[in-house]
Amino acid sequence: MSSAIARIFATVLPGLAACATSGCGRADAHAAGAPGEHGPPRGRIVVATSTLCTDLARTVCEGVPGTQIEGLMPAGVDPHLWRPTAGGARMLARAEVVVANGLRLEGRMADVLPKLARSGCTVFEASSAIPMDRWRTADDAHGQPDPHVWMDPSLWARAAEGLASCMAREDPDHAAQYAANAAAFAARCDRVAERVHAAISTIPPERRLLVTAHDAFGYFGAAFGIEVRGVQGLSTESETGLANLRTLLDEVVARGVPAVFVETSVPDRAVAALVEGARARGARLATGGTLHSDALGAPGTPAGDWEGMMLDNARTIVTALGGDASGLDPGEPTR
Repeated sequence: MSSAIARIFATVLPGLAACATSGCGRADAHAAGAPGEHGPPRGRIVVATSTLCTDLARTVCEGVPGTQIEGLMPAGVDPHLWRPTAGGARMLARAEVVVANGLRLEGRMADVLPKLARSGCTVFEASSAIPMDRWRTADDAHGQPDPHVWMDPSLWARAAEGLASCMAREDPDHAAQYAANAAAFAARCDRVAERVHAAISTIPPERRLLVTAHDAFGYFGAAFGIEVRGVQGLSTESETGLANLRTLLDEVVARGVPAVFVETSVPDRAVAALVEGARARGARLATGGTLHSDALGAPGTPAGDWEGMMLDNARTIVTALGGDASGLDPGEPTR
């Protein structure tokens, strides 16, 4: 366990330290759900890490009675850097199932998840449902797989199927509902993929270069036929190298790419430096808009769920790079 999280668990919520060895997280979840002086049963408690994982859990568990979904991270939060709060630690302590992404997306929780599993809590990592040969590894990632698997609809559909199987083992009485939810989501993933692929194909070939604040769109690029460059690496903790910035600047200027993109959960300093460098060379480069990479938008906004996020991102990219985004009209239903 990292020192920061260990301090939170040991000093802010002392009881959670004992959970790592006694398995009290599962016991407390059952106790919290028992009828009595505190009211009616609360049901099964599923705690998810990132907003993407929370959305996945809600999708798979939709319509299942007695299941309570809680999200650790609010909209717009970078999961690479997030630290558990006292409230988050309490949520983890009483969880029966924890849904995480894995592949070190939740960088500062990487040591906590195995401890929760050993305590008796069921921990499902979405990336574990995806074949390892489908994991992407960036050239500069030193062998570390890219965790941003939700950017490929076919992979995120597999994650939903894996979570449905996990929940069915925990709750066999509702296995059919979990499976039906995952199948319906897979169909929506297919429809999203068709619309995004058609729109990306309208971008002029020489402009099909997606430059973003960090390397979160590699799976998106592979799925939809667009080259991707991140100013930073896979994790937002990585430093922006001056040589990398110069290489990107050379490529953007040479190809006449009209826009680069910032992200909601990542500072825009490096992207701003790229834009300024291009303009200093006489190139017309703009910030094409803001993309949702590691976190969803606020509930009720166009990017408030996975489907909306994918379509909103694609619409921003296609419009800024000179393609036709009319097929991504938010008024056209995906469900």
